[in-house]
Amino acid sequence: MDLGLIGMIILGVVIFIVVVTILSLVPLGLWISAIAANVKVGLLDLIGMKLRRVPPAKIVNPLIKAVKGGIDTTTDALEAHYLAGGNVDRLVDALIASQRAGISLNFQRAAAIDLAGRDVLQAVQMSVNPKVIETPNVSAVANDGIELIVKARVTVRANIDRLVGGAGEQTIIARVGEGIVTTVGSSKSHKEVLENPDKVSETVLNKSLDAGTAFEILSIDVADVDIGRNIGAQLQTDQAEADKRIAQARAEERRVMGVAREQEMKAKVQEMRAKVVESEAEVPLALAEALRTGKMAAMDYFNLKNLMADTTMRESIAKETSTENVKNDDVNKQTPKN
Repeated sequence: MDLGLIGMIILGVVIFIVVVTILSLVPLGLWISAIAANVKVGLLDLIGMKLRRVPPAKIVNPLIKAVKGGIDTTTDALEAHYLAGGNVDRLVDALIASQRAGISLNFQRAAAIDLAGRDVLQAVQMSVNPKVIETPNVSAVANDGIELIVKARVTVRANIDRLVGGAGEQTIIARVGEGIVTTVGSSKSHKEVLENPDKVSETVLNKSLDAGTAFEILSIDVADVDIGRNIGAQLQTDQAEADKRIAQARAEERRVMGVAREQEMKAKVQEMRAKVVESEAEVPLALAEALRTGKMAAMDYFNLKNLMADTTMRESIAKETSTENVKNDDVNKQTPKN
């Protein structure tokens, strides 16, 4: 085979490999689309995106959209935002939408909002078209003890300047609920709230609840007011039940103390009786000792026995008389008077 033919074949193979490599590195379709849209994107820029593992379509297509929408930006800025984890396509859409709506929003602030985790396009749309947030049922008690269940609708608009670092919807809902509880709680009667629910909206709206949030509150409207429980009566009932239990506990304490005192007195009486019995048991011994030692004569002993017998007889007569008087009193009570 002729050496010249072999050289031509090798050259053709090398050219084919180079062309295939260039086509694998350079998306010619995107490059042609950029040139057709009058967007300056070089082949080296596209190759650099490939080498940095950045999909060229995610940069070139938003760049074409931005140039056609009148947004001044570069491939480097869009590529840096993509590498930082941002959504380039929604970023460009938000910039175009803000420009059309007359909202002041530059590329740096939009990129910061997007990287902060907020949907920048939705924020721009909410600035143009306010959003209605419906609060859950808020339970509040007026001064007369009647519970009111209030539901409100809050119309908010996104505040572009406070989107980075501003509180979200949950803070708005919490603050509105707190304002409703405070307003209803300061009302003398639940009827005032039912008659003029707009006063609740007006009072809550004047509290500047949107301070430090990513939203601007446009209006607060009371959607529904329902009457709940009579908290005042329930509290009084619970207090009365508690007082009753306290009184019962104190009465039981007094009863137990009384029983303890009674048991103590019985024990003392038993002890005294034991001592008396013990002393009575010693009397005959003492008498015998007195007779034996001559400290007491026989006649003294007999006189003592007569005195004791006389005392016993008198006690017996006194008991019989007392019993008869009680019976006569019972008969007199039972006998009807004429």
